[in-house]
Amino acid sequence: MSHFTVFLGDKSTTDNEENFLKEFLRNFYHKIINIEDFNKFENITIEWIKKFNKNTKQILELMQNHKKREFWFSSIIGFFYQYGIDCNVDKDKSMELYLLAINNEKSSSLFEKNDNEFNILQNYNVIIGKYSLSLFYYKDIILDLRNLSDVVIKYLRFARKGDPIAQYNLGYCYQHGKGVTQDHNKAFEWYFKSANNGYIEGQNNLGECYYYGRGITQDYDKAFEWYFKSATNNGSAEGQNNLGKCYYFGKGITQDCNIAFEWFSKSADNRCAEGQFYLGECYYYGRGITQDYDKAFEWYLKSANNEFARGQNTLGYCYKNGLGTDKDYKKAFEWYSKSANNGFAEGQNNLGYCYKNGLGTDKDYNKAFEWYTKSADNGCAESQNNLGFCYRDGLGTERDCNKAFEMYYKSANNGCANGQCSLGFCYRYGIGTDRNYNKAFEWYSKSANNGCNFGQYNLAHCYKYGQGTEKNYNKAFEWYFKSANNDFAKGQHCLGHCYYYGIGTKINVNEAIIWYKKALSNGVKDASIMLNKICCK
Repeated sequence: MSHFTVFLGDKSTTDNEENFLKEFLRNFYHKIINIEDFNKFENITIEWIKKFNKNTKQILELMQNHKKREFWFSSIIGFFYQYGIDCNVDKDKSMELYLLAINNEKSSSLFEKNDNEFNILQNYNVIIGKYSLSLFYYKDIILDLRNLSDVVIKYLRFARKGDPIAQYNLGYCYQHGKGVTQDHNKAFEWYFKSANNGYIEGQNNLGECYYYGRGITQDYDKAFEWYFKSATNNGSAEGQNNLGKCYYFGKGITQDCNIAFEWFSKSADNRCAEGQFYLGECYYYGRGITQDYDKAFEWYLKSANNEFARGQNTLGYCYKNGLGTDKDYKKAFEWYSKSANNGFAEGQNNLGYCYKNGLGTDKDYNKAFEWYTKSADNGCAESQNNLGFCYRDGLGTERDCNKAFEMYYKSANNGCANGQCSLGFCYRYGIGTDRNYNKAFEWYSKSANNGCNFGQYNLAHCYKYGQGTEKNYNKAFEWYFKSANNDFAKGQHCLGHCYYYGIGTKINVNEAIIWYKKALSNGVKDASIMLNKICCK
């Protein structure tokens, strides 16, 4: 049977119909590759199709009539036939259409090979076809893996020998524990087979195994090698993103933000949400491209709308601080909420901050405590520090100095500069622990050297008063100076004192006035006393 028998014939489509079909293809692709529950695969996908547009019959007819159906829509038409969506179930036709999509991967001579949109949409069709065909063949076996003996699993290996898509899917199952006991070593083994058989997604995931040391000794050079193959061989969007990260962070290759920007751009244009996020980062920090907050916001928005939780969190930050867009606390709250509900620890922390401070929502200490707890449990060091404040001050929970100390301790040891400062504060004043000036000095030092302006201020105090260390006015002046220049108001006030009284530096009344004025403008009312004193002389 020829595959053309399932098509109705070429008919022209309106611009609206054309745009609708393209968007349907893009969204279908992103939907199926993110489904993790094989048990509910078809139910989730069919439900999504009906939510996307209730008139599934019209969708099928539009795809069948489209002049580029073989290259763009054959895999989805196959899905419709496999599950009888407004047509009779015909698994032979569905398999034929999946194979058509895959076999047309290198047969696009009827259309412009240099047409970027054509190539991207065709690539979606190919991947959908490969993914659907793989599940068509292997889903039942994957679901039953827990019940199979090692002998049968080895038999399965031989049965799948040479099929790179199945090898990739089996590697994915082992990596994530889907239908089989999680085993990173076996995941690596199957990704390795898939990658060496030329499958670009297998090459990308093999690169990730080397990058993160999953199932194999960490090796950035090997990771770069496989990311490069994945990115350049027919252009895996995820591979392009990961290759960009290698250049961006200098992993396995000399750091080069210009080349990183190029690969992030390719990945972003291919709708990889993480690639869109990192392209936003390039624009935000001016890495590999001129700094441009508007462009950064644009790409963060695309990433966020593609459900990338980190992108949603960063978009919230843009709205909170008016970066590349107007300041809008309600929208900041909205995007932090999405990020938090998608499990991103920093987004959960920022949502807690919104509830604690009434930013874009009503102030609610109970909800603040709830989200700080979720974030802290997910390993966010900043949130562990914030949770410590909740316990210390009884915000949304009972006051408990011992638990406050415990959370500060976790935060500090996880490298959070603010947490290190808070832990120093506990040792200095005996909160939840015995007073210990030496330990206070130790943690203030770590905090200060990690850039915390409050930690720098407290370290200066230690040197000024000889707490946990020898008195040293020169060191005290040095750290007050750093704290003041990092916009800590009390540090600015104390730096004014240093200049006025000659503490650790020469007396300089003009400099004292400058810093007292900065402190006053930042809310230190006592600075006005000194300014009046100077003016009255």
